[in-house]
Amino acid sequence: MGDTRVAAVDCGTNSIRLLIADVDGRGGLVDVVREMRVVRLGEGVDATGQFTTEAIARTRAALADYVEQMKSAGVQRVRMVATSATRDASNRDEFFAMTAELLGQVAAGAVAEVISGEEEAALSFRGAVGGLDPAQGPFAVTDLGGGSTEIVTADAAYSANIGCVRLTEHSLHSDPPTAVEIAEAEAFVAQRLSPAFEAVPLDGVRTWVGVAGTLTTIAALALGLDEYDPEAIHLSRHPLTEIETVCRELLAATRAERAVLGPMHAGRVDVIGGGSLVTLALAHQFSRRAGLTELVVSEHDILDGIALGITS
Repeated sequence: MGDTRVAAVDCGTNSIRLLIADVDGRGGLVDVVREMRVVRLGEGVDATGQFTTEAIARTRAALADYVEQMKSAGVQRVRMVATSATRDASNRDEFFAMTAELLGQVAAGAVAEVISGEEEAALSFRGAVGGLDPAQGPFAVTDLGGGSTEIVTADAAYSANIGCVRLTEHSLHSDPPTAVEIAEAEAFVAQRLSPAFEAVPLDGVRTWVGVAGTLTTIAALALGLDEYDPEAIHLSRHPLTEIETVCRELLAATRAERAVLGPMHAGRVDVIGGGSLVTLALAHQFSRRAGLTELVVSEHDILDGIALGITS
């Protein structure tokens, strides 16, 4: 059986990402294009319950470019999933119409799918652990996004309504955040994550794997990189003490100070403090509940899970 060229698109609260890859008959995946744009689709959704016209326009522009890349690459099949923000927006039909118009240029009838938090978790798990030695398991994967955080093992999954954008909009308004704002944010994170750790037991977990932009950026800073380097970041291992140091430095920094950090994407500058607070809470729970002392960061995530599932 020959290779099938597929495209996976993940549209979250903060970013829209593309993976064009060849899937072989044995389930292997070879990257052709992997790209990310920060479009902040979920900007203000918590407060208004709707996508803004500007957010949809930003997302449309990025997706239109992705579609042109798919056509040029000869993509045969495409799947686009939309996650936290789209589950919450009352005017999501406008978003769906836009995606149908654009994706239909690649595959007739293609449209963005709103997936549940549980499916999001399962896809992230499949993508994240695919390159790891099974002997390092059992694994627990966390996907820390803009609007939600998924925690998943081989046996259980939970999607918590907390992420870097949602937390920043809810609690972190000063630059840098005040002690009062941080305390409020910590309480909000604990409230949202508590049910996750009741639903997903960590007993026996031997490896914690983190995916998505907040955690890969923190890993890049922990490695002391001058610029974002996916190859250096992928499967890098970080003591939790090191992760805590980076997170607290990011939380204390001003946006201007964050912006000049080499690996920092401009679209993460204002929300990485919120992501750092969620990361600190996760690290505390993995240490307390599973006795883990390090985090493995993977560049492979839900995009890889989507791509692998297109032909299966």
